[in-house]
Amino acid sequence: MSVKNPFEIDYANLYDMDMERAILSSILVNNDLYGEISDMLGEKDFYHRGHSEIYRAMGMCVASEEPIATNFIKNKLGERFDTTLMADILSTNPIVDIQKYADDLHEKSIKRELIKVASKVPSKVSEDARARDMIDGISQEIYALVEGAQAGSIRDSADIIKSLNEYLAHQASLENSDMIGVSSGFRGLDNMTKGFKPGDLIVLAARPAMGKTTLCLNFVSHALRRGEGVVFFSLEMPAEQIMARILSSLTSIPLQTILTAKMDDEEISRLSDACSDMAERKFYVYDSGYVNIHQIRSQMRKLKMLHPEINLCVIDYIGLMTSTSSFSDRHLQIAEISRGLKLLARELDMPIIALSQLNRSLESRANKRPMLSDLRESGAIEQDADLILFVYRDEVYREQEEREKEKRAKAEGKDYTPQVSLNKLEEEAEIIIGKNRNGPIGTVEVIFQKEFTRFENKSGLVQATDFVS
Repeated sequence: MSVKNPFEIDYANLYDMDMERAILSSILVNNDLYGEISDMLGEKDFYHRGHSEIYRAMGMCVASEEPIATNFIKNKLGERFDTTLMADILSTNPIVDIQKYADDLHEKSIKRELIKVASKVPSKVSEDARARDMIDGISQEIYALVEGAQAGSIRDSADIIKSLNEYLAHQASLENSDMIGVSSGFRGLDNMTKGFKPGDLIVLAARPAMGKTTLCLNFVSHALRRGEGVVFFSLEMPAEQIMARILSSLTSIPLQTILTAKMDDEEISRLSDACSDMAERKFYVYDSGYVNIHQIRSQMRKLKMLHPEINLCVIDYIGLMTSTSSFSDRHLQIAEISRGLKLLARELDMPIIALSQLNRSLESRANKRPMLSDLRESGAIEQDADLILFVYRDEVYREQEEREKEKRAKAEGKDYTPQVSLNKLEEEAEIIIGKNRNGPIGTVEVIFQKEFTRFENKSGLVQATDFVS
């Protein structure tokens, strides 16, 4: 009777050809699946070299904005394209939970690499080196397997000073050296924030109907006019509505007039000019209504590589994003999404603006101006954000109160004269800076022009308090 060697490795558990084919087949059937796994599965995770090359070619198709299909993959691989291998993949049934299979495949890849590291140990031990140095070298290789490309590095003081001096020299050469990041287009806000800085996560929050999407589109319009590229993930409205709002703001043609196409010749001419100008801008909208952090990460990496001038990303809004985690608690899901957006901003070295809803509880307060504690669903948003902005329009609540009073008076058979003007086309509004990691907090007064879906500068800063870390 033979006794199994406890150190013998079952190599059959370290790869799975069927799993590799099924993943590739699924992507060919549904190209969107590539975005769901591209950040968790690399070409080196495939055991079969041919599968690895096909997966790499799929990434090349995405980067060049081409469909992930047999003909395009063949063009990418050239003479390395294996017709028989592709036929085997196409004949394999697609899978439903591709992320689970991708995770399993990645685990097998890590184990294979771990065996390679372990196989080096005998030769390292025989080397004429200190045991501590050997252990350190082996530990470094094992750590690299766990952290992968996401692992950071320790930088010494000289390297940091050199990088800082290069940044300061670049900043001093700018025409407006007072601005550090992307200008918001609002003087008072720029004075306090110095712009939306690269690597920052900016949260713009408000109760419904306050105009947070409108304000954000004003930020976008200003960035586009400066020649910067913007990516807008819209989970609430289609791209056409987004564009109509921007055009209304740019042309001073009422949004309803544009949407109903009831314009005179002069307005048609203005709109035509604005459309021609916008067609030349680097503005990209993702409006499927369904997106998770993996898809945003995949799309942004691809677009940033193809269009380096992209300097701003917007998500409208964070509460509608779906989670890829196994957490059932929405608070934990939002925490995962929030952290993912912050890491992506750092990775791409650009600001990301994420819109968010506020809790209904503030409606019961006498002073309904929002505070950090009103952020909906997760305290992690407050923790991860570098800058938190609130939109507040007191006129919204005053109009609500007047309508309720008028309704009660009618129910009692009484006449009622409104104390405030209802449906004003122009009203005062506030942009409240609730958190500013590198600057003061306070309030900026602006004007809201409802007819043209835009906010305008007013007097600037109303009040500022001390710096908050």
